[in-house]
Amino acid sequence: MSFKTNDPGPDFKWGVSTAAYQIEGGYNEDGKGKSIWDVFSNTKGKIYKNQNGNMACDFYHRYADDIALMALLKIPNYRFSIAWSRVIPNGTGNANPLGIEFYNRVIDVCLSHGIEPWITLYHWDLPYELEKKGGWTNREIIKWFGDYVELCVKYFGDRVKHWTILSEPMAFTGAGYFLGLHAPGRKGLNSFLAAVHHAAMCQAEGGRIVRSLLPAARVGTSFSCSHIQAAGNSSQNALAAKRVDALLNRLFVEPLAGLGYPVNDLKLLNRLEPFIKDGDESKLAFDMDFIGVQNYTREIVSASWFTPLIWAKLIKAEKRKVEATVMGWEVYPESIYEMLLKFSRYKNFKELIVTENGAAFLDAVVDGKVKDEKRRNFLEQYIKQVLRAKNEGVNVTGYFVWSFTDNFEWKEGYVPRFGLVYLDFKTQERIIKNSGYWFSDLIQNNNF
Repeated sequence: MSFKTNDPGPDFKWGVSTAAYQIEGGYNEDGKGKSIWDVFSNTKGKIYKNQNGNMACDFYHRYADDIALMALLKIPNYRFSIAWSRVIPNGTGNANPLGIEFYNRVIDVCLSHGIEPWITLYHWDLPYELEKKGGWTNREIIKWFGDYVELCVKYFGDRVKHWTILSEPMAFTGAGYFLGLHAPGRKGLNSFLAAVHHAAMCQAEGGRIVRSLLPAARVGTSFSCSHIQAAGNSSQNALAAKRVDALLNRLFVEPLAGLGYPVNDLKLLNRLEPFIKDGDESKLAFDMDFIGVQNYTREIVSASWFTPLIWAKLIKAEKRKVEATVMGWEVYPESIYEMLLKFSRYKNFKELIVTENGAAFLDAVVDGKVKDEKRRNFLEQYIKQVLRAKNEGVNVTGYFVWSFTDNFEWKEGYVPRFGLVYLDFKTQERIIKNSGYWFSDLIQNNNF
């Protein structure tokens, strides 16, 4: 089967995505300051088997080889993030010339291979010195973040045309400031709500800064999202699903779209009021050039009177006995189609790009090869749904696989493997998986 009837056209942007903390290593080299993930992952009991990202994929030293491997696979776009504490060790104040030099080299090597660099400004690794001052709960972060964005534009803006402000703000505020499962490990509703509002302010302010300094650049931001469905036909479950959708899918999207927070469908958001200052409502909105859609699965929701604040629970894929990845996420290709349709209905979201999609499985090397058919099938089915949305008129203009190589997968450590390229974390050997060769053939020839 081929894409002949679904050819997305020559301008469709195929690529791969990574995040600094998950791949770079070099956590204390060349003047880099600590990030919240440096501290969190080196705290006993926080990560699976006490693993950490101190070395990760050693991209800090092996970037040239990895980008050459990307070029070998003919991947034309590479989305990566800047480690804030590598370029400004304390989060504010003096810049680190060696950190800036590193990213300049990464950008230049990409361009030398004909690969377009896409920068994500924040992918969860806040400088630890800022966390000591309150991190995302401190309103001063709007200024700190703005200064950081200006620095990145100053040093990288002459060559980088595509900028993503935040990666998945619901994920880093929810897991990091409410549940305590991710760095910095905080818990509590007030911490979460403060972090939410300040991150929502930053996503718009970051967009304004990039556009003012680089008017010719393309600026966007990215959202984690899951297609939400109610379990059965119960009206209580339908209301629970609406609350979960407001929390997981709409909390950051709608303020950006000028609609404010989805308070009507999630009453607990009324508690944001103490953190909202005069004039904030208008500053939450910004007309991005593109919206990054990061989808992996759907969630089935039922009402639950044992879950305060949201009164809902997710029914795990395992309990529903459906196909799932190592992360426990249901394989449900239509989810990405549904989310593209949903986001396309916001009138000022002009362009959508799938900035992350992929699957983690337990890959194994056999006779020097990695035959990851489950991943290849996953990508094939999800890409079909992306092109289905495009064929129906949704302005989706790109698709980036998560991730290029296997990496440090946050709380789960090194067990879940998302990569198109297998990585032996003991030897740092790279092996292109069958899915990597398949994706390379797809983007060159539009062939399954």
